[in-house]
Amino acid sequence: MPTEEEALFSAVDALLEQVAQDDLPSPTERKRLREAAGLSQAQIATALNARREAVGNWELGKTEPRPPKRAAYARLLEGLAARFPAPADDAPSVPETFAAPPSASAPPEPEPVQAPAAAPPRPPASTTRPSSTSRRPAAKKAAKPASAPEAADPRFENGPLGVLDGDASLYCVGGLVLDCPAKTVPALVDWTLSQAKLGAPRLHPAGKDADPLIVLTTAAAERLGLPDRLEDRRGLRLPEDHKVVKQLARAKWQLTRRGFGPWARIYRPAEGGRRQCVQLAILPWAALDARSWGSTDQLEPADIARVLGTYASRVLTPRGSTAVSGLEAMTALRPPTRAVKDDESGTWVSGPMPGSLTEAVAPAPVEAPDEHPAAAALYPRGHQRTPAEVLDEEAYEWIRDPQLLTDAECERAFAVGIDVNTAFLAAANRLVVGLSGPAHVKAPAFDKKTPGSWLVDLSGIELDPRLPNPFTPHGTRPEGPAWYATPTVAYAQELIDTYRLPALIRPLEAWVRTESGAYLDPWYKRIGEAYKATMADLGVTSGLTESEFLAAMEQHKAADPALAAVLSAIKSTVKGGIGKLRERPKSIKHTFGEPWPALERPTWRPDIRAAVISAARVNMHRKVLKTAIATQQAPAPTGHLTLGQEALIPIALLSDCAVYLADGPSPLDFLPHTPDGKPAPGSFRLGVSPGMVKHEGTQELLWAVQMLDEGHNPARHIKGTDAALDGE
Repeated sequence: MPTEEEALFSAVDALLEQVAQDDLPSPTERKRLREAAGLSQAQIATALNARREAVGNWELGKTEPRPPKRAAYARLLEGLAARFPAPADDAPSVPETFAAPPSASAPPEPEPVQAPAAAPPRPPASTTRPSSTSRRPAAKKAAKPASAPEAADPRFENGPLGVLDGDASLYCVGGLVLDCPAKTVPALVDWTLSQAKLGAPRLHPAGKDADPLIVLTTAAAERLGLPDRLEDRRGLRLPEDHKVVKQLARAKWQLTRRGFGPWARIYRPAEGGRRQCVQLAILPWAALDARSWGSTDQLEPADIARVLGTYASRVLTPRGSTAVSGLEAMTALRPPTRAVKDDESGTWVSGPMPGSLTEAVAPAPVEAPDEHPAAAALYPRGHQRTPAEVLDEEAYEWIRDPQLLTDAECERAFAVGIDVNTAFLAAANRLVVGLSGPAHVKAPAFDKKTPGSWLVDLSGIELDPRLPNPFTPHGTRPEGPAWYATPTVAYAQELIDTYRLPALIRPLEAWVRTESGAYLDPWYKRIGEAYKATMADLGVTSGLTESEFLAAMEQHKAADPALAAVLSAIKSTVKGGIGKLRERPKSIKHTFGEPWPALERPTWRPDIRAAVISAARVNMHRKVLKTAIATQQAPAPTGHLTLGQEALIPIALLSDCAVYLADGPSPLDFLPHTPDGKPAPGSFRLGVSPGMVKHEGTQELLWAVQMLDEGHNPARHIKGTDAALDGE
């Protein structure tokens, strides 16, 4: 295991690739160097594993960094001083060790690391096109709002992306409009890389800058010679003999394996460490899926730029569907490699990044889907694997037997649904997952700190029959040994210990991972902040009372439809990104039992997907149980979990939605509170943060009972639509 100092040096090595020195310049110079590089105090604090306030105090001279952070901070400042020397007439006193190293022995200088792009300002939704003068190059500066912050990196002066319309206008973030003279796709790529100044800084010091994104409207696609729809509806790509594909080939541009489709990536091999790549999103080819982006593709180009620009600044520049972007965000925030110095040659080479997924690993057979080579080698096609043969960690899809409804419940007037905010994202918070391949062990002792898959019999844990069982997606009691992810088994042990249940956890075998870490934490933090910032823009903040929160949620999507689209995309990014961890074959040419391209990714990790879903499901059950216990009149006797008749128990669960019967139509009519008005400890809490809940919808009691009698799930339709179709 690396020491704390080694871990800190690794982060700074990726920033600078320089030699560390312990001498520090003056506090004023420290601030100047940071600002010259366009770095924020928060970025430096993250790299050094320090608090942002501490970095501010170092720059004010109030405090000095202590080892091991001092040496790492010195290394950072040394590299910045070499790149951004002070003006000759105003050079502060800087130790000689901060002078630029001789070029003969210095390692190749990496691209300067910049702060993440600032969130674009929010101009009123435009309904008309700008005047022709706003598109002239001479009017470029005037077209930019006075309040728009200057870009920290001059390479990306005009933001992360642009929306190209048929009249050659390229609409960028912040209201900026550029003239794009390109009339062919190769010319558009050349112009974008040479003149547009589009792109975004890397999200991690060892990562890569985001390639510029050009979004094509229907008119722009027609102007560039692209059809208004793809004839290949299955492959979703232009044929190889299409004139645009031939134009790119003649110009020595290449396409990725997915070809020229709705999200086309056009590139040449990097030269001198400089990437040459442009991404196109083609709106008439449904690049922006309505399930994720709503009607964004029907907006005016300036408004499309605002929606996508806000998403880019808060999550990352879109690189495909929201599912693809969710997965790409994981890699951008935890790159697989970093620059390391080879001790023998003295040169800088690529090495694995601690805490990241660094290479593709094979899953355990129980974790692999049916068509995977590891599973296909054991079971013939069409074989229905049993719980003892496959890990089946999925979200809840459960309804209560209507015969178990109590008389008191049948006297209530309403069925009220509550929905957990970004439940999978909340489950990823501080979740320890495997970083290495699986190792098989027989009769292991269970360790909740070890990620893996465990074959164990949990059928002996008996709960109140009105409760959903926490160990199966369908909420029914398991019938014998089955495979479970670590969070599920850990929750079983928690129930046994807390309520003194007469059961023991004795795994028969397991596939465990010896290397582990909280890989998803940066992803959780970035997307969680994006979600809360967008909700705040829509008028829903963490400081609201419960009543104010419910009122704000009633009309938050109507407050700004463009930002509502950003919110929808962020939520889809979470679910889609987790789903991509177990991407299955898409090609009709795939042969059962043969590998498919997704398996080559380090991020193809069905075990991590299972761990997240397992954690989300047990989080839901824990709150269901705590809510029930908080509402019963007397505590349940130790030794079993039979609840009182008055305990509040849901009638249905669907993934992150729970439906309760209540006397009133609001969640406030049934959620338990303490005598001083605070939510009962451990129960569902109304609020905006990930893991808290919001009102999903309300229907009459008879509607809900009829749903149960017919075998339908009320949670799916509680808000009047199909929750699955709405992406909830």
